[in-house]
Amino acid sequence: MPTENLLCTTVSSSIGELLLAGDSTGLWHIYFESGDFTPPPNWQAVAALPYPVADQLDSYFAGHLRSFDLPLHPQGTAFQRKVWAALAEIPYGETISYLELARRIGNPNSVRAVGLANGRNPLPIVVPCHRVVGSNGTLVGYAGGLPIKKALLALEGALSPQLDLF
Repeated sequence: MPTENLLCTTVSSSIGELLLAGDSTGLWHIYFESGDFTPPPNWQAVAALPYPVADQLDSYFAGHLRSFDLPLHPQGTAFQRKVWAALAEIPYGETISYLELARRIGNPNSVRAVGLANGRNPLPIVVPCHRVVGSNGTLVGYAGGLPIKKALLALEGALSPQLDLF
């Protein structure tokens, strides 16, 4: 469980409530309401974080924003941060496989490690881990659940007829 002294707020979206946490350096975490996460007592509830994350999420869910411009402060290993940086480069409305993601970071034999790093992405939606699919194009794994992954891909127009079957 995160122990940093962070500011936190919730925002409503078409996929449910999102808990946002960060500090003056940037956004650290996004949690889905479907998860079992409870903010630690040292986190301070605020009406809004000191950067426009809620506005940008609203614009994204309205179909107007294709990429986020926010200060981010994800915590992870050097390998995880490398994977998350590659995730941020996947264009809106497109999907890639875990193998392609591994290739993009120069580690084509590390598909499993890439999948684990993808699953530990602390900033889903903003760092678009939902744009990674199985090698045969199927929807696999998502912290918010496959229905949310499917909804995000549908919002972006990235749901192929094959993906729509799952």
